[in-house]
Amino acid sequence: MKKFLMIPAALLLSTAAAAPKISAQSIIVNPTTPDLSVSVRVDKDSSGAQNPAYKVGDKAVISATVNRDAYVYLFNVNPDGSVDQILPNRLSEANFVKANTTRSFPAPGDKFTFDIAGPIGQNKVLALASLTELNLGQISSFKTTQDQFATVNAKSQAGLAQALSIVVTPIPQNSWVSDTAFYTVAGVTPISTGSLFVGANVDNATVTLNGQRLGGANVTYNDLRPGSYPVRVQAPGYRDISTTVAIRAGATTNVNAEFAAVVVTPPAPTKLTITIRSSVNNARVFVDGREAGTIGNGSLNVQVDRGSHEIVLIAPGYRTFLSTYNVTTNGQITINPTR
Repeated sequence: MKKFLMIPAALLLSTAAAAPKISAQSIIVNPTTPDLSVSVRVDKDSSGAQNPAYKVGDKAVISATVNRDAYVYLFNVNPDGSVDQILPNRLSEANFVKANTTRSFPAPGDKFTFDIAGPIGQNKVLALASLTELNLGQISSFKTTQDQFATVNAKSQAGLAQALSIVVTPIPQNSWVSDTAFYTVAGVTPISTGSLFVGANVDNATVTLNGQRLGGANVTYNDLRPGSYPVRVQAPGYRDISTTVAIRAGATTNVNAEFAAVVVTPPAPTKLTITIRSSVNNARVFVDGREAGTIGNGSLNVQVDRGSHEIVLIAPGYRTFLSTYNVTTNGQITINPTR
């Protein structure tokens, strides 16, 4: 778990953090699409689409922007599953953000810095914006009067999702929204590493190395372990380009992805039917962040495209169920949430 430490004149803060960009619904699902929006960023990636790397000791800034006046809450899910509440805190209590403005942590003029520490790995930052002030007493608390940061009771991403879903239940669904950001933390003296540069002749190309999405093309990725790895470069409307690269310590390996000019038309998606069975009637079912219906007479039929889908089941008095399924044929899924 990260430790936050005050130092005179600098009020030093230690922390760690995270990885690749995915849907905010992977932490907490809002079944509606409110006109309130929030965007969370780390200072090394203003686009929110990359996977920036920080080394232990680097100073970082986390910022959140809203389109309406709102209260903003920031959490960090660490590689070991622990969760830190970044905002609000006793060093920087104000978490009310005016419309179309950005709240940074630390903010300009704050007499402390936000320094990266362990554990090494990939973390996730969650921003939750609400039109009304939330009571976080159920999920976090200051253990002592000397603590500058609240301790979050949840011990995992799923635990944080369940806790926050309880907190937002009493307020209207169109009055809150969430977003996520990621970044990677490396040690100060990591093992010898190499770099990889992937160039592409089209826009919006993405790079996957050894099964892990790195980010966009025409970018140099550093701190990679030496070895031989498969690399795949993808771009919308073009055939994937796959090859194998050798990463060498202290060197940069170059890959040039030349996509063919002919656009490949993807086949029409095939709809499959999955039957979601549950003993909890009237439970609400969400598929990929959208409400699909409620359980009636023990089941609900849902049509989906072939592939991976996130399924969430919510029912009063039961723990929120969240899991991802790879759907390849018609079939059924049984979900019996616990109380």
